Amino acid sequence: MALTRIQPPAIADVREPNFRNIVINGDMSLAQRSTSVSGITAFGYYTVDRMRLFGSYVGTWTQSQDTDVPTGQGFAKSLKMDCTTSSAVSAGSHLIINQRFEGQNLQYLKKGTSSAESLTLSFWVKSNKTGTYICELNDNDNTRQISKSYTISSADTWEKKTITYAGDTTGAFDNDNALSLYCNFWIGAGSNFTSGTLNTSWNSVTEANRAVGQVNLADSTSNEFFITGIQLEAGSVATDFEVVPFGQNLQRCQRYYQKIAEGTTQPIYLAMSYNATQANAFFSLPNSMRATPSIDQTSGSGYYRYTANASNASFDSFNVDYGSTQALAIKTASISGLTGGEAGWFQTTDASSYFAFDSEL
Repeated sequence: MALTRIQPPAIADVREPNFRNIVINGDMSLAQRSTSVSGITAFGYYTVDRMRLFGSYVGTWTQSQDTDVPTGQGFAKSLKMDCTTSSAVSAGSHLIINQRFEGQNLQYLKKGTSSAESLTLSFWVKSNKTGTYICELNDNDNTRQISKSYTISSADTWEKKTITYAGDTTGAFDNDNALSLYCNFWIGAGSNFTSGTLNTSWNSVTEANRAVGQVNLADSTSNEFFITGIQLEAGSVATDFEVVPFGQNLQRCQRYYQKIAEGTTQPIYLAMSYNATQANAFFSLPNSMRATPSIDQTSGSGYYRYTANASNASFDSFNVDYGSTQALAIKTASISGLTGGEAGWFQTTDASSYFAFDSEL
């Protein structure tokens, strides 16, 4: 009897990302801190991981992780900026959304050599305010920058933009874990940044040449700005957006920020009372961080609690005792009624409480 060869089932082509996208969380899928923050008038990180607001502010803003995305492109989230208090721009005012990069992750770009790689930036953007916007690469190590403009042509319509920057043969990036490169998306700029000629080639920084032609997104409370699918890659061609599995994306974001707990009655970590007025905990971090982190926390009356031997002791804040990029010892502010050597645990006790580690650039 003839034997029939049984073919094995086809194996799906599941490819691991090669991380050609220098931008982390460019699809805006992770927002550890919050999904929406209002009343923003100062720079900092607010919602979507790795996306920082920077500048001397114009207007007041609500920033959020939004579900408005370009149709059929595979994105589920975007970063939204909503102007809630309008203002004109003074000479020194500027507002930027940026991501910051470590020099040790950029060495393959060969910046500062005759073989320096071009960089191509691609992204999806939407706004009711049409006109000229500026994207800038800024070399923090060598005080150099290059700017390119793009146009939002149709109001309230998702548009894909692609920009290529020539390689820079001057000034190598430092090979360390410090800030080397900014990728800046301008949304407002005063005359200090717009009064010159747009610098479309790598040069030493001249402030007046950085954002020439930039519209003022803060001139009306009707203004909104959405962005997603940001990819910055070596070469002069924009490839399809590199999809990174959620778990890997989280690990990459946690190198810079790790939220441990938030809200009411959320466990933080096992602890031990050191003496009658202080309790300690020792963290082994799930992911190694860029540098020894600081604690990001809500400090308020009785926002945290130490529980041991069926009794609770409230306190207001934590401090780092000592640590590294992989482990930390933390301690409480002074509390009372403890017994040295007892095991217990820390937890949050208020809806506004949160506890995180921060080593952002």
